[in-house]
Amino acid sequence: MQIKAKKYFGQNFLKDESIKNKIIQSIPDSKKIVEIGPGLGDLTHGLLAKCEQLVCFEIDSDLIEHLKSRFSHELEDKMQLINADALKAWGELSKQPYFLAANLPYYVATNIILKALRDKNCSGFVVMIQREVAQKFCAKNAEQNSLSLLSCLYGECELLFDVGPECFEPAPKVTSSVIKLIKNKEPDCDIAGFESFLKSCFAAPRKTLAKNLLAIAQKERILRIFEQLGIKESIRAHELNLALFLKIFDEVRDAKRQ
Repeated sequence: MQIKAKKYFGQNFLKDESIKNKIIQSIPDSKKIVEIGPGLGDLTHGLLAKCEQLVCFEIDSDLIEHLKSRFSHELEDKMQLINADALKAWGELSKQPYFLAANLPYYVATNIILKALRDKNCSGFVVMIQREVAQKFCAKNAEQNSLSLLSCLYGECELLFDVGPECFEPAPKVTSSVIKLIKNKEPDCDIAGFESFLKSCFAAPRKTLAKNLLAIAQKERILRIFEQLGIKESIRAHELNLALFLKIFDEVRDAKRQ
């Protein structure tokens, strides 16, 4: 039976064998790997050789039947197949330490990556997403933004390679990219609060950081913090490093408590 990609699930099946192999090679051996959206199971086959236990979350019931047939032997031993929306079933997904591998639909990519970053049981990820989103998570220096800074809390997010539309069936209208992050740091801050703070900092990138911060703190307090940290009033958010953002965040939060 030929399986057609479903547009409402954002499905585009990867067909290029060389790209499949490059993705598999970029994934470290792990005790447990979680795959979101195994699709037809082409990457799944390679992931089985990378781990002791593979858990796959697939939202499409038709694909579940295909995967059950293709991996009937593996399902008896080292593979588990779950018919569920990964975002809604994250509690089940994150019961034990794991490494995440996924070809993510564009409409859920950012939310899933943020979930993986926050999840203490996730040791890292290799995911394929829309290139524009990949560039945001991996941005540095003048291109940095709230997503790239959040990634830096946990490790270095790398853009490994691009994947053209011709590598998929059906071909999407955009280019994809594969990104990788191995967690090597444990953030020592209020993550939810810092995420909200960064959104304010980058709300209007062309404005100065001080003006963006007026949404969450009084001007006098902002200028006092800048003076203490040796920051110019004219600075824009992309010109600061993560350490200074964390210091400003702590100072703004302390001011609210007073």
